[in-house]
Amino acid sequence: MDVLQDLKLHLQSRYPFIYLLTWEEERARLGLAEVAAELERPLWRWSVVDGLVGDEGPVPDTRLPTAMLNWVSHLEVPALVVLHDFHPYIDQPEVIRRMRDLAPVLGVSGRGLVLVSPSSRVPRELEKDIVVLDMPLPGLKEVARLFHGLLRAERIDIDLPLFERFVKAPLGLTEEEIKRVYTKVHLRHGAFGEDQLADVVDEKSQIIRRTRFLEFVALTVRMDDLGGLENLKGWLNARSAAFTEKARKWGLPQPKGLFLVGVQGCGKSLTAKAVADLWKVPLLRMDVASLMHGAGEAEEGLRQAIAIAESMAPAVLWVDEIEKAFAGVESGAAATAGATRVFGNFVTWLQEKTAPVFVIATANDVRHLPPELLRKGRFDEIFFVDLPNIHERELIFRIHLAKRDRPVTDFDTWQLAELSEKFSGAEIEQVVIDALYTAFGHERELETEDLVRSIRDTVPLARTMDERIKALKEWARDRTRPATYDTRRIDFFEDWAEG
Repeated sequence: MDVLQDLKLHLQSRYPFIYLLTWEEERARLGLAEVAAELERPLWRWSVVDGLVGDEGPVPDTRLPTAMLNWVSHLEVPALVVLHDFHPYIDQPEVIRRMRDLAPVLGVSGRGLVLVSPSSRVPRELEKDIVVLDMPLPGLKEVARLFHGLLRAERIDIDLPLFERFVKAPLGLTEEEIKRVYTKVHLRHGAFGEDQLADVVDEKSQIIRRTRFLEFVALTVRMDDLGGLENLKGWLNARSAAFTEKARKWGLPQPKGLFLVGVQGCGKSLTAKAVADLWKVPLLRMDVASLMHGAGEAEEGLRQAIAIAESMAPAVLWVDEIEKAFAGVESGAAATAGATRVFGNFVTWLQEKTAPVFVIATANDVRHLPPELLRKGRFDEIFFVDLPNIHERELIFRIHLAKRDRPVTDFDTWQLAELSEKFSGAEIEQVVIDALYTAFGHERELETEDLVRSIRDTVPLARTMDERIKALKEWARDRTRPATYDTRRIDFFEDWAEG
């Protein structure tokens, strides 16, 4: 693991305190034992339950953090001291003072303290003395080693393509979680075939769901389910092979992400789901609004979400309704120190990330978002998703009728498109559902007139929020790229060419 080599280098460079962020205590323990052996230093471990424990056994009366630090201060030989779950005690005044006293003398004497914890908590007084390292979740090579070991132990043979799919399926989980998932699938089925692959994905989705701010989204939406948005679709299709080695050799950089802003209910969320299906990569949804209101857990939640997304890369990370989290984050009372730090960490990651994680951020209104978020380099492109035009509305009616097993040719979809001006795609879907209920109530088949009646009974959001939508369109005019081609211009040039 590169992080352990980095940790070893910091110890050799006389850094006194290293904070290793990880949930995987056993994996960290084995790695730190290797580092201690390479540096030829004795390894001591501390926990509030056992106190200090070394090769010769426990040290009496070292369960209290201050007692442990006092013992370390009198240690006269180079050593590596690992502190497990030290974060609840690190901001105690006496602990801070003792660590500040130790900082100038630890590194030069070959002594180093490594704090192993899933939670980051660094007091301001110690910020200049502590190096924070993040242990990544198991990658392809490590998962392949785990899976191969299980197959060999159980004497199971599978072909290479299926082996690769089983290795990729649990990415994003810890080593122990991966072992449990594989073991559960094997105990239930006794085999690892195509049918069991879905079980691994289901288990992973259940585990990730327990990560409060992240959700594993099933790929159930295809590009064909989106009506219109041809300009956006063309842009996405051109990047469908963006994460391949062929693209790297061609000299293409990995795409960073996409910002979709526009009218509510016009397909932004569907697009995020369809992109993952088009590119055949996992889709994760980050609930950034809940993250920002996580009562001090925002920074830790963001770090964990990013770590999972990067471990599953290539992947799509969907940040829905981003304005609910970051609107006004830089404006006085609306901002807090914690919110500002989380926003800063997020935009820095957007700018500098190297893992192939494609971020799709969606927003209904961006006028109050910090300009840093929309700066070039954070996202590859900003698209404006407007209300569907008449051609798109007809296509949307056709899509929703076909999805409900109704012959499209039985309906006057052009008439429906004309009558539903200013309707969003979501409102058109609701029109179809409402009309189906009407026909079902009368125990007859759906007719065009049922749909016409439903349209006339519906007041679209665009009429009740007309001024707000006009202001959004004005903002987007010179700042974004339209998701839909301007059909008025296309029709004009077609007519001109025919004339």
